[in-house]
Amino acid sequence: MPKEIPKTYNSQKVEDALYKQWESSGLFRPASAKATAGLRPFSISMPPPNATGTLHLGHAAMLALQDIMTRYARMNGRPTLWVPGVDHASIATENKVEKLIKDTQNKTKQQLGRDEFLTEVNKFVAESKSTIENQVRKMGSSCDWSRERYTLDAGLSRCVQEVFVKMHNDGLIYRGHRIVNWCTRCQSTLADDEVEYKEQYAPLYTFTYDKNFPIPIATTRPETKLGDTAVAVHPADKRYKKYVGKTIAANFLGTPLELKIIADTSINPEFGTGALGVTPAHSLADAELARTHALKTISVIDEHGKITEGISKFSGQYNTQARESIATELKRQDLLTEQKEIVHNLSVCYRCGTPIEPLVSEQWFVDVNKKIPARKKSLKELAITAVKSGDIEIIPDRFNKTYFQWMENLHDWCISRQIWFGHRIPVYYCKQGISKFEIRNSKLKCRNPIVSAKPIKKCPHCGGLIKQDQDTLDTWFSSALWTFSTLLDKPKKDDTLDSWIARNRKKGTDMATFHPTSVMETGYDILFFWVARMILMTTYTLGEAPFKTVYLHGLVRDKLGRKMSKSLDNGIDPIDMINKYGADATRLSLVIGTTPGNDTRIYEEKIAGYRNFVNKIWNIARFVLTNESARHPERSDERRRGAKSKDDGITHAASPTHDGILSGAESTLADQWIALKLSQLIAEVDAHFETYEFSIAGEKIYDFLWHDLADWYLEIAKTQEANIAPHILLEALKLLHPFTPFVTEEIYQRIKQSGLVEANHAFLATSQWPSADFVKTQNLASLSSVDNKKVLKNFQSLQSLITTLRDLRAAHNLPYSEKLDAAIATKKHKDLFQEMEVAIEQMTKIRIQVLPTKPTNENDFIRSHTADFDVYIKIGAQQKREQEIRLAKEQENLKTYITTLEKKLANKQFTDNAPKKVVKQEQQKLKDAQNKLKKI
Repeated sequence: MPKEIPKTYNSQKVEDALYKQWESSGLFRPASAKATAGLRPFSISMPPPNATGTLHLGHAAMLALQDIMTRYARMNGRPTLWVPGVDHASIATENKVEKLIKDTQNKTKQQLGRDEFLTEVNKFVAESKSTIENQVRKMGSSCDWSRERYTLDAGLSRCVQEVFVKMHNDGLIYRGHRIVNWCTRCQSTLADDEVEYKEQYAPLYTFTYDKNFPIPIATTRPETKLGDTAVAVHPADKRYKKYVGKTIAANFLGTPLELKIIADTSINPEFGTGALGVTPAHSLADAELARTHALKTISVIDEHGKITEGISKFSGQYNTQARESIATELKRQDLLTEQKEIVHNLSVCYRCGTPIEPLVSEQWFVDVNKKIPARKKSLKELAITAVKSGDIEIIPDRFNKTYFQWMENLHDWCISRQIWFGHRIPVYYCKQGISKFEIRNSKLKCRNPIVSAKPIKKCPHCGGLIKQDQDTLDTWFSSALWTFSTLLDKPKKDDTLDSWIARNRKKGTDMATFHPTSVMETGYDILFFWVARMILMTTYTLGEAPFKTVYLHGLVRDKLGRKMSKSLDNGIDPIDMINKYGADATRLSLVIGTTPGNDTRIYEEKIAGYRNFVNKIWNIARFVLTNESARHPERSDERRRGAKSKDDGITHAASPTHDGILSGAESTLADQWIALKLSQLIAEVDAHFETYEFSIAGEKIYDFLWHDLADWYLEIAKTQEANIAPHILLEALKLLHPFTPFVTEEIYQRIKQSGLVEANHAFLATSQWPSADFVKTQNLASLSSVDNKKVLKNFQSLQSLITTLRDLRAAHNLPYSEKLDAAIATKKHKDLFQEMEVAIEQMTKIRIQVLPTKPTNENDFIRSHTADFDVYIKIGAQQKREQEIRLAKEQENLKTYITTLEKKLANKQFTDNAPKKVVKQEQQKLKDAQNKLKKI
């Protein structure tokens, strides 16, 4: 006999222990090429969480979805690889450590110095990585920890440097003075898509530069007007047409300006005065106007957000202070004609929330428009083609339009960051300088910059001292290489990027087997931050897409649909929920009810609800295993004596035994029905998995287990000797396993120990995914030749009878403690109902007698009528009066329903245009309703 099964499932005692067994067994690693020959590989790269602390619910949803895909592929026998990792997240991590050392040591990073500060950062990252890895494990993530990567580890760093050099050599990376998004708090640049926008009210000032200037302008930032070099108007604006092409001098509060009047269709004549003061150094839009109209650029705000020294009498003031000073001065000089509040989109740093200051700076950029010499296409064109050609599918496809709009309007990508933590830009400069060296030796020339993937100690031209560029690369540059950089082997000392990649394309290597990856699953909010950049960089570097499918999940919101935030105090820690309700319940709450690209709501009550489902599964299993072992102790003993240990990862067919069903004994209607329902479910779940409809798949498995298996089959099975409950349970657990890996694995181990059904794998996680034709694969001989339509129809009639009896009892408040008698009048189902008398009584507490016609003394009964049978329950006078009232109401409802159907079927537009199947269904509904009314 098997060990006693606890009455309740305790996730805390199960989950950590099971995960350690899984991981130590090596089942998360891809199976050998020999074992999986001919099967399509499955691979997925985990979007690496930032090395700044803990996972949130968005990460948890991501991990749950990716694990579902991974476990499904593994159970289908495919060579499966899920690569985990952590992102160094340069700006976020540096900001975090800066705050920590300020709080603990009362020092700035400058006081510590670069080397000591980076030592502190690396200590923090090591602790944070450990925390994150533990949390990923707590979610049940079946990723291959032997292949875990970190965006700053040696191999990935080398890949980053090599790609930088390749792009520089191809002319795709350049250094230049351009307007950038500057964070005065982080003291670093930001890419365009790292800028967030916060709606707020701001004053709109309308004024003229001086009393003689003929064109009034409007702006929310009068301090930038100190650097205006033009005034732009719309070409069709008649008010200013006579000024277009002229250059007009102005004295703006003591600062002389030379303003060229230009016409451009981008100007909105309805906004403000219809005239825009153009500040090329402090507006991305104005910089574009300057490029188009050949305007001068004058910087008036520095990197600290102050007015530049020597520019005006406002020099040294912070921009917000200068804004107020200038507004006051404009009023004083009677130049301000209007000031009003408007709704304004303020651009802020996505990391710290500080307002962004657009300014001109010398930085490193990726040129997205330049043709690649060997490809004759730009980076932008390569990335667009990858999706348009179908090489990459985006789910949901409505994001295709969003992707193309972003990519087609992409500007050159600023990749240098003025921070210390991250990939140092692999560029060096000769300290002597070009001019000094040329004077000393005219035959040689030092060429700056010196770009090298390998560290260099001295100038390769003159042997002199060199200095490495102080900047680091944008984090997204390294993470854009994630899908392939994580699959490369350890580089050799003399490797070039081409030789390194060529070696890794050979048959049998991780890259050759698993790249392009099968799917990139991530949130739609980083489609531009990361997904688009991976497409951009991988198509350039490898000439292939980084993944075949992009699956975008939505944001996780609270019960009211609000974004989770510290200020609202509405966040939920997934680890707290796992500790309280278990990982399985947490995973289900994050997957069921979600659809790709749409936000989902999560709250504690929802998670608690799915814990009830997990407990239901445990109780189902406990009943099946305990019931079967008690009724047939010889089965489990025989199985254990005869079974050999075959924990080899290979599926073994069940052997025929003396078990009635397996040996061909006649199966019951309930056996046939549940087997058929399970076969249909398996086929449907497979179809949903192939189309990434995980929520629908999960909902159907949920309904099958709770309703079909527990509420119907097992209740009927209690009254019958031969049943296939252990077999059905095992196959259903396999379907559920990707969603709830822990409880299903724990039950599987108990099924193995029971010996009631063949279970020869070490883990459910490595067993074979069920086949829709499982009746044949499990040698369930008596179920292989049934009439499926007849089975479904008969069982549906049985369900209808039981439901009718229950409803009739409930309608008349007849307690279940009271045994009742009923007559069932039917010719059509006489044999079926007589055969199932015991089950019907067990499930309704009503003794039935099946008659060909209604009982003679029908007035002694309360009754209900269907198209195929009539139910009569014997009751007293009070119940009879209630029956009359109920039937009268039902009669009126039926008359109304019949009238509605008759009108619908009399409508030629409906009968001529609707599908014939639909019309036929409506006609049958009318016929059934008329028969029922006739009986009443």
